[in-house]
Amino acid sequence: MNEIVLMSDPRVAAIGIQECGEPLVDVRRSALLVDDSRSDTTGAFAHLRESVLERLLAAQAGLPEGLRLLVVEGYRPPALQARYFEEYATALRALNPAWSADEVRVGASRYVAPPEIGPHTAGAAVDITLADTGGRELDLGTRTNSTPEESHGACYTAATNIGPRSRELRLVLGTALTSAGLVNYPSEWWHWSYGDRYWALATGASSALYGPCPLPRQGR
Repeated sequence: MNEIVLMSDPRVAAIGIQECGEPLVDVRRSALLVDDSRSDTTGAFAHLRESVLERLLAAQAGLPEGLRLLVVEGYRPPALQARYFEEYATALRALNPAWSADEVRVGASRYVAPPEIGPHTAGAAVDITLADTGGRELDLGTRTNSTPEESHGACYTAATNIGPRSRELRLVLGTALTSAGLVNYPSEWWHWSYGDRYWALATGASSALYGPCPLPRQGR
């Protein structure tokens, strides 16, 4: 995909799902750093499909010395995905009262995937950034989960209105994750996925590997 394809694009929804049944696993039990700012009572945020975690570990092994991956959020329950989408859509309606319902849906999908598409609900997507070896989060130009409005578009992966060091770090992050088989959502530099519908469209796969799934009942 050379152009930016948003999650609301019909081509994404048209991708079929061949659920492989791979389990969700807790990334807090791995060698990855985890930011607990999105923590919840179930620990949902810290779960990903097993193969996604394996690819993140491979990506971390390929990082330059002194850098580590920092996981911000993985799995997201469908109800939470729907809430995030509606909250942002409501904000966009207020900012753009002349927008049609379709324009609001498309605009919202720059930042939150429509609930029926959301790769986070499949455990296939991870919001991720870089940290130093001491666990201190590095500056990649915006905070993770920064909206296009508040960041003036700097949340887009290829944004030019960020400093040279942040641009360099985005390239380092992207190179490591792409080499491990993940794909980026271009309007969110921190959002990467494997095995979901968006990944399938981006890579030419015939179907997605993962669909929406429940969180395992066992605790941490």
